Amino acid sequence: MKIAELYAFLEEKYPKELSCAWDNDGMMICSDPEAEIGRVLVCLDATESTLRYAAEKGYKTVITHHPLLFRGPKSITPGNVGGRRILQALSAGITVLSYHTRLDAAEGGVNDTLCKRLGYAASETFGDAEAPALGRIFELPFPIPAGMMASQICEKLGCTSVRLNGNSDKMVQRIAVCGGDGKDFIYPALAAGADMFITGDAGYNMALDAAEEGLVTVEAGHYHTEAPVCHELAEVIRGFTGERCVVLEEEPYTHILG
Repeated sequence: MKIAELYAFLEEKYPKELSCAWDNDGMMICSDPEAEIGRVLVCLDATESTLRYAAEKGYKTVITHHPLLFRGPKSITPGNVGGRRILQALSAGITVLSYHTRLDAAEGGVNDTLCKRLGYAASETFGDAEAPALGRIFELPFPIPAGMMASQICEKLGCTSVRLNGNSDKMVQRIAVCGGDGKDFIYPALAAGADMFITGDAGYNMALDAAEEGLVTVEAGHYHTEAPVCHELAEVIRGFTGERCVVLEEEPYTHILG
């Protein structure tokens, strides 16, 4: 199968219309769209170590969640990390495709997968004016203390810890979810009537404000709230291409001090 065929399929399944206006995702690097896709590697980030691994193991297509080219490189040289990544991919003949906020919002994407990993199915969507259906909401069968729910989140996502902001004794049932950096969705979660908001990063001030508004926030880490979607994305790609598709799980935080 050619790269152009896989790209067309993913563009239809995760349309650009779902991306936020500030985002930059889609085809990041491709020297020849008519080349065969070969073995496919799925991961959150196209880091130098990821691209080195792909080159060493013979993967010709890398699919990421976070865009390889987000803010735009000032130069493409070995003297900066963005330039090195681009040169790595090009020198190894690796195509990089990235699906960011559109994968957050899409059916079966980041936030649906996060709900699924926690053991629930989303009952509705929520968001802001720019991304009105990016977040997800699910309902617990019955109210439980926020602290108990936070412990369950930690266990199910495989985190070493989570950060709970607000009253740990508050009974929660209506849960809002936004993987990754979800601080901009705190007030939309409040407006949607959520008791708890689960995200990767809420930000100090936003989490503080949310607690005073009565919304409990649980920060489970950017990586742990988004990594589960890589397995769902790999299944989609396997189903379409029939090619070998492997998930590379590369947690960025490996050292815990204290």
